Amino acid sequence: QVQLVESGGGLVQSGDSLRLSCAVTGRTSSRYAVGWFRQAPGKEREFVAAMSRDGDHEYYADSVKGRFTISRNSAQRTVSLQMNTLKAEDTAVYYCAATLDYLRVKLRRAYHDWGQGTQVTVSS
Repeated sequence: QVQLVESGGGLVQSGDSLRLSCAVTGRTSSRYAVGWFRQAPGKEREFVAAMSRDGDHEYYADSVKGRFTISRNSAQRTVSLQMNTLKAEDTAVYYCAATLDYLRVKLRRAYHDWGQGTQVTVSS
């Protein structure tokens, strides 16, 4: 089991950038793949991006590909999500989560530990 804490959310304008961070702690935190999900009001929680435990593989939802970049700093035990060219439809609560199911990192049900979430609001 790991603990995850997100930070970096806020209110920005359309076209701006924002960087989210996820601090991952726990004795075995280096074994986990980490993903980012988001949930807008009235919508289901959806996959945004994920990174393999070794940092060699990145996965993105089509809606953010080319605009968002996920990165991992193993020494600091953080996984970041750089979000560029933000749009109003990116407005949501963003969650980071951890999984040992390396083959299904795009599936919400594969994740067993979640952070509390951080709000991102993009005004148009």
